[in-house]
Amino acid sequence: MPEYDEDMQRRREKREAMKRKQKARARRLRLTLILALLILAGAAFGIYTLVQKNDASHALQATEPEETEEETQEETSDILDPITVLHVRAAGDLNVTDSVIASGQSATGYDYTAAFRDVAAVLSEADLTVMNFEGNIYGTPYGTATSSAPVEILTALRNAGVDMLQIANSCTINNGLNGLNSTIQAIRNAGIEPLGAYATEAEFKQYKGYTITEVRGVKIAFVAFTKGMSGRGMPVGSENLVNLLYEDYADEYQTVDEKRITQILKNAAAERPDLTVALVHWGSEYNDDLSRSQQRIVSLMKKQGVDVILGTHPHLVQRIDFDPAAGTLVAYSLGDFFGDAERGGTSYSIILDIEITKDAAAGTTKVTGFDYTPIYTVKPSEAEGDYRISRVMRIDKTLEAYNGNFLDRVTKTCSENMKFAQTRIEARLKMAMTEEERDEEAKKAKEAKEASKAAETNG
Repeated sequence: MPEYDEDMQRRREKREAMKRKQKARARRLRLTLILALLILAGAAFGIYTLVQKNDASHALQATEPEETEEETQEETSDILDPITVLHVRAAGDLNVTDSVIASGQSATGYDYTAAFRDVAAVLSEADLTVMNFEGNIYGTPYGTATSSAPVEILTALRNAGVDMLQIANSCTINNGLNGLNSTIQAIRNAGIEPLGAYATEAEFKQYKGYTITEVRGVKIAFVAFTKGMSGRGMPVGSENLVNLLYEDYADEYQTVDEKRITQILKNAAAERPDLTVALVHWGSEYNDDLSRSQQRIVSLMKKQGVDVILGTHPHLVQRIDFDPAAGTLVAYSLGDFFGDAERGGTSYSIILDIEITKDAAAGTTKVTGFDYTPIYTVKPSEAEGDYRISRVMRIDKTLEAYNGNFLDRVTKTCSENMKFAQTRIEARLKMAMTEEERDEEAKKAKEAKEASKAAETNG
C-alpha cells in the first residue's frame, strides 16, 4: 500500500547519494589507471629505477583521500569486475486531463505526492527512469481543454524518481511556442531532463536532437520523436524545435522522414555511446494495429544503432519484442501511466524494467533482460474510506491490501477489474501483429488451404 512521504524522500536521497558515490569512485578509478599507465611507460623506457617506482607509488597514494577499508574493498571489486548491470525503467503516457489535475488539488493549492506515492518505490529504484509527459506547463486554466498542468506535478514526479520526460508528442505545441518554451524551462527547473523538443533553433543546434547521460560508467544516448502534434504544423523557421518521425506529420503520417531521423541518430552516434534509447510517440490511439511505417522506423533505427525503442500514444499496452542475441528491445506501447482511465484498456499499463549489461572486457553493452510492474489508475469511485482521489497503484500490492482488509482499500469491483487487468496485460504484451505479419499469416493459411485441397483432389 502507499508509502509515507518520508519513506519516499529517503529512497530519493539514498539513490542520489549512491549516484554521487559512484561518480566519486569512477573519478578515483580513472586517476589510478592514468597514473598506473604513466608508471608503466616510465619503466618501459628505463627512466625510473626501482626506488623511484616505489616513490611514485607512494606519491600516488598521497594524492588519494584517506579511505575506509570498506571503500578500498569496493574499489578493488570494481577494478576486478568488468561487468556493470544497470536498470532503466520506463512508463507510458501521463495525460494532463481534468481528473489528473483534480488528483492533486486541495484548498491550499496543488500537491501530487499522493497520486504517485504507491509507484514511487518502483520508479525511484532504477538507475534511470523515463516517462512521456503529454501536456504543458503554461499556467491556468488547467485541465483537458488546455492540457496545461501546475508545476507541482513535476515536483511530485521528480520526488517519485523520474529523471527524464519525453515532450515530443501530441501536446508539444498545444499552447504554441510560448507553451513549449515554458514547459521546457519548468521541467529543467524541476531537475528533470526534457527529451525531443527544444525552446529555440540555437538550443536544437546545441543539443543536436539527443541527450547523453552516463550512469555507473555506462554512457547512454536518449532520443525522442513524435509522429505529429494533433494535426498542428510548426511555424516557418521553427521546424527543428520538435523531433518528428514523418515528413507529412500534420496529416497523413505515411512518409517516414528518414533523413531527419538518420541525422539525429548519427549525431548521437558520434558521441560513441554504449547504448542508444529511442522514445517514439507513434501508432494509432486505442488501436492495436502496428503499421508498415512503424516497422520501417524500427528497421531504420536499429540500422543506425538504436538498441531500445519505447513507444507511446496508443494508450494501450502493446507487445514487446526482445532479441537476446542482438541485445535489443522494442516496446510498441507502454500504455497510459496516468490519465482519465475512461476507455477500455486505458486504466492499466506497466512500468517496464530494462536490464542493461556492459561487459568492458568484451567491449559490449546490450539489453540482457526485462521485467515489468503492472499498474492501475484507481478513480475516486473505486476507493473506500476518505482517500478518494485518482492515483496510480501497483496491482499486486493493491490486491494484497484488499485481501488483507486494509484501511482505504479499493472497492470489490476495482479489485476484480485489477485481476482482469493482470491477465490482459500479459496477453497484450504478446499480441498485435504487424501488417507484414498478418499478410504472412494469411499467406501461410492460404497455402495450407490450397495444399489441403490438392491433397483431397489427388486422394
